[in-house]
Amino acid sequence: MSSRLIGVGVGPGDPELVTVKGVNALRAAEVVVVPVMDTGERGRAEATVLHYVGAEKVVRVVFALNERTDRARREAAWDAAGERVAALLREHGSVAFATIGDPNVYSTFTYLAQTVGELVPGTVVETVPGITAMQDLAARSGAVLTEGTEPLTLVPVTAGSGVLKEALNGPGTVVAYKFGRQAAEVAEVLRETGRLGDAVWGSALGLPEESVRPAAELDGEPLPYLSTLIAPARREGGRGGKL
Repeated sequence: MSSRLIGVGVGPGDPELVTVKGVNALRAAEVVVVPVMDTGERGRAEATVLHYVGAEKVVRVVFALNERTDRARREAAWDAAGERVAALLREHGSVAFATIGDPNVYSTFTYLAQTVGELVPGTVVETVPGITAMQDLAARSGAVLTEGTEPLTLVPVTAGSGVLKEALNGPGTVVAYKFGRQAAEVAEVLRETGRLGDAVWGSALGLPEESVRPAAELDGEPLPYLSTLIAPARREGGRGGKL
């Protein structure tokens, strides 16, 4: 039988937002891998997973999640992680990989699946979608992501504030991921493009330390790395104006 690697989206942090299909996939897998930056830590994915499966089933695998300058170190870490998961697949046959958010949206699972596919030919790769941070932030803040014919643009601010500025100068709602370390630049871009007033940001969604605030309150201080921003579309013409 072919080995199966299942990427399971476990949402932004609130365990109640894991789908029934996601819970079933975690429980059906022989092993559940969770990504960590250091083997001594419990990441957000692991904390969520432990609401549904026993700790004896969970295996931490170190990824260079925050390495952006030393490419050689990052590549070596990815290779080691891929080898570890490949070994688990050879031993167990069915491995789930739990990732925050969705496994097909800026997820470590994408790279892992490519590596493991080369190491264990014939591996069947599947994904289970998860609730994304932008969906959760929209629900918690009351921000409407899209109406009628509006587009929705998602950008990682790790690509630079210029990418965000270009998106904000366009139509529709703009969502920015991973903007915490560049909060001051993001606030300035929002002001320059006239998008500050209705924008909201959030971090640690669904967790005790959750923060959901108007973007107008950004004071330039760095925020948690995984902070999310929603800048709603400019809406005129009343209800159904964009239909």
